[in-house]
Amino acid sequence: MTEQARKLLIVEDDPALLKQLKWCFEGYDVSTAENRVDAITALRRHEPAVVLQDNGLLSRDESTDGGIATLADVLRIAPHTKVIVLIDNVDQGIAVDAVAQGAHNFYKKPIDPDILRLIVNRAFAIHELEGENRRLQNQVNKSPLDGIVAASEGMLAVCRMIEKVAPTDVTTLLLGESGTGKELLARALHRCSPRAEANFVAINCAAIPENLLESELFGHEKGAFTGAHKQTMGKVEVASGGTLFLDEIGDMPMPLQAKMLRFLQERVIERVGGRKEIPVDVRVVCATNQNPEDLIKAGLFREDLFYRVSEITINIPPYRDREEGRLILARTLLTKYTKLQKRAINGFSDDAVQAIESYSWPGNVRELENKIKGAVIMADGKMVTALDLGLQDVDQERESLNLRSVRQIAETKAIRVALTKSYGNISKAAELLGVTRPTLYDLLNKYGLSADSYSKKAAS
Repeated sequence: MTEQARKLLIVEDDPALLKQLKWCFEGYDVSTAENRVDAITALRRHEPAVVLQDNGLLSRDESTDGGIATLADVLRIAPHTKVIVLIDNVDQGIAVDAVAQGAHNFYKKPIDPDILRLIVNRAFAIHELEGENRRLQNQVNKSPLDGIVAASEGMLAVCRMIEKVAPTDVTTLLLGESGTGKELLARALHRCSPRAEANFVAINCAAIPENLLESELFGHEKGAFTGAHKQTMGKVEVASGGTLFLDEIGDMPMPLQAKMLRFLQERVIERVGGRKEIPVDVRVVCATNQNPEDLIKAGLFREDLFYRVSEITINIPPYRDREEGRLILARTLLTKYTKLQKRAINGFSDDAVQAIESYSWPGNVRELENKIKGAVIMADGKMVTALDLGLQDVDQERESLNLRSVRQIAETKAIRVALTKSYGNISKAAELLGVTRPTLYDLLNKYGLSADSYSKKAAS
C-alpha cells in the first residue's frame, strides 16, 4: 500500500496541533475531526485504517464531550482499525486505560514527526498484514463448495462426492443427524449442477399434515376437495427444470410413497382430482435423519422406494466427529454473526475453545450456530467465553495431543481389534497388524495386554 492510499483519521480539537499533524502526514489520505460525533461520521465515510486520537477525547470523566466512549465507538464500528492515542506525560494512566480498551498504541507529546510517522507506519503495516492473514485464512477455510466450511476429512469427502454427483441427474439421498446441514448440501448440489439457474424447491415431509402432503407435492384441480377453489400446481411442477428437495422423506406416509415411486420411475404426475398425466423434468434430492433400513424393517418405508431415492447415498458426519474442522467452523460462524450484529469481538477465550472441543453437540451445527449467535449478543468483553456460549458446565477434559499418548491409544486399540478378530491367535494377529510375533509380544508386555482373554475358550 502506498502512502497516497493510506487513509488516516486525525481526531484533534486543538487547531494548532491539528495543523502540525496534517503537515506531518502530508501525502497521506488524511481526514480530520474535532469531536466524537465528527469522528464517527468521518470513520464511516472514509473507513481509515489508522486513527490518531488526542487524549483530550479520552478523559476519564464520561460527562465531557466524547470520553473513552469515542475509542469504544471506533472499535465497535471498525474493530480492525488501529487507534493511536496522543497523550501528555501526566495522562499516562489514561493511555493505559485506552490500551486496555483496545487502542493499538500511544505516543507522548511533544511530537517528533519522524518518530510519530514511524509509529503510524507500523500501525498501517500491521493492519495490512492482519488483513492479508484474514484473506488467506478465508481461502484455507473455504470449502470446494460455496457456503460450506469443510476442514475435516469427513466433510471434505462429502464435498468431493457432491462435486462428482452434481453434474448428473441421479436421485441422491443425504443421510445425517438433525442439524448437520442436509438442506445446505442439497442447495450446493443444485448450485453445482446444470440446473443452477432454475428453481430449487424444498418441502419438509414431516412438517405438513398427511392429508395435505399429496396436494402440496402434486397439486390439485379445482373442486378436488373442500376449499380447492382453483387449480394449483404442486411443488414437483414448480421445481420442473430445477431441483426438488424432499427433506425428512422417512416421514412420508405409506400411501403417498407408492405415488412418489411412480413419479420417480415414470417422471409423470397427476394432480389430486385430475386424470391428466403431466410430464416433469426435475432432479430429486432426498434427506432423512433416520436409518432407512430400520424404517423398512418396521414397515414404515417401502424398500423399492428406498432403492429409487438412494441411487447415490451421501453420509454426513455429525459435528462432534469433525474433529479437525470443529473450531474452524465455530470461528467462521463467529465472524459471520459478529459482522451481522456489528460487535467488536476478537475471538473465543481459552475456556470457550475447550468447551467447543469437549461438548458432544447433540444438535450439531444448528445448535452451534444458535449458541454462537446468542453469545455474540450477550458477550460483554472482546472474547466470547464458555459462559457466553452456555457451556460453562461442560467437562473440559481436552483430548491429548501428545504424540506418545496418541500412539499408545492407537496401538492399544489396533492390537485389541486384531486379537478379537483372530480369537487371540498371536500369529494371525501379528499378520493383521503387519508386525512380527516377537514385536507383538513386546507390545503386549508394554501395554499390559493378554492374548488369552481373546481366545475362543475365553469367549465360550
